[in-house]
Order: sequence, then structure tokens, then C-alpha cells
Amino acid sequence: MNSADLTLFVYVADNGSFSKAAQLADLSTPALSKRITKLEQALGVQLIHRTTRRLSLTEAGENLYIHAKNIEGQVSDAIASVSAFSQGLSGHIKISVPTISGELLLAEAIADFCDLYPNISVDIRLENNFVNLVEEGLDLAVRTGTLEDSSLIAKPLIQSNWVVCCSPDYQKKHGEVTSLEDLKTRNCLAYTYQAQGSFDWRFTKDGIAETVRISGNLATNNSQALRKAALAGFGIVYVPRCCVYPDLQKGELITILPDYTPRQLGVYAIYPFTKHLPEKLKRLIEHIKQAYQHKKEYF
Repeated sequence: MNSADLTLFVYVADNGSFSKAAQLADLSTPALSKRITKLEQALGVQLIHRTTRRLSLTEAGENLYIHAKNIEGQVSDAIASVSAFSQGLSGHIKISVPTISGELLLAEAIADFCDLYPNISVDIRLENNFVNLVEEGLDLAVRTGTLEDSSLIAKPLIQSNWVVCCSPDYQKKHGEVTSLEDLKTRNCLAYTYQAQGSFDWRFTKDGIAETVRISGNLATNNSQALRKAALAGFGIVYVPRCCVYPDLQKGELITILPDYTPRQLGVYAIYPFTKHLPEKLKRLIEHIKQAYQHKKEYF
């Protein structure tokens, strides 16, 4: 068994086909199949379920894939570290980013990164789902909140502060909110893109955590839908500050409950565990971090 066999195994797993993997590795399909069989014999376990219609990894195969993928990445990184001296960094990066940050700053920042490194191409997915990076074939993701998967690495980018706000017209019509109890009598619009807390709004006052159960006639997983509803005077929203920052500056939305501190969540660059992060990913993460810092007043 050697690293080349592991790379061939990754090719098969990524393509779901011996024939496609063989073309990529410039081998015949029987030769590739024989190499994988020898790898299974050397390890003493079956790695791939083979049927006439499809291939799938066994539990052992899935575990090996995670580590073998890292080895393949290390080899690619080693080659890239040498080739960078003559032709600059190159390759392809697949990244998933949340819609708020993607539209606010990341689309432009990543386009600027591609301009700096013309031999690197980046595929950006704007989505709010907590995707599985390995299963989706992603190199990197930007996510807000607590990292639960111990097989991933999280690099902090910025702290995201939330705000509870409404339009001046809504406050004038329904009265000022001076306590959490007041929220129970208002139309509070829920932001459902979060693991918890959509209807339980959390605050801190004098170092003590407090929670209030809210209700309202609108709930959505889209922050811009909430923003527009708040601007139109339909109710109170509790959202990341960055998505309403210009509205707050112009006075079209106003913060309420100034004595209470809303939630704060970290924003992270997340990638699968590896001892040797490719240089192109290191530079992209740093570029993204600088983009956040340039707009830190939004957060």
C-alpha cells in the first residue's frame, strides 16, 4: 500500500465509477480495479460496495476517504508550493457562504481574490444550509454560530452582533418597548434560519441572561424578507446587525431595548481537518477575513 493507491481510491470515491476514475488516473479500468482490490486486501477490510448499477463506500471506506482526501490534498499542496515559484498559485476552490455575507461583501471580495490570482478559479455557493463539506466536495465554508463537527477546523473571521429593531412608524403606532415583557404584546417577526432561538429571543442585562418567548404573524428563513417587513412597519425583528446596518444609519429602522444586549455569534471559515492546509486556501481565508474587517462597522 502506498499514497498512490490512496489517491486512486479517492478518485473512485469522488467519481462513483471505476471507469471515470481510470480515465482520470490514465489507467485501464481492470488495472485500477485490481489496485483497489489489493488495497482492500492490504487493509483487511472492504472499502467499496460494488454492484452492476452503482458504487458506494462501506463504513470503513468512508473513514478512509476522509484521511485519504487529506493525503491527496497534502500532495497537491506540496506540488503547488513548488510550482508557485514559477507560475503562481493555481487550482480550483469550491466554497459555500451565507447569503447575507455573500451579498454584502464576499462576492466582491472573492472576485477580487480571483483577480489577484488569475490561475485560481472559485465556485461560490450562496446558501444558508449547514452543508456537509466532505459529502458536497467543498473546500471551504463560511458559517455563523457554534461548530459542532469535531472533524472540521474553524478559523474566526469576525464577531457578528445582532439587533432588535423596528420602524419609527411601528413604534409610534404601538408604543415604545421598554422591557422584554412588552415584546409579548407586539408583532415579533421570527427569523427561522438558526438552530435555535427563532421564537425565544435571548438577551443579556447586567451579566444575566434573559429569554422571552415571542409571537407574530410572519416567520421566514430569509433576513431580507424580515428587513423589508420591518421597513414597511409590520413588526419587530431580531436579526444580524449587518443586514440592517444602512437602514439604522438612515433612521429608517431604530434599535429598541438599549439596556439589553442582544446575541453575539462568531463568523468562521470552516474546512475539513488537515495537517497541511493548501496555500491557496490559506490566502483565500486571509483575504476573506480582511474583507470582513473592512466592513466591521456593519457587524
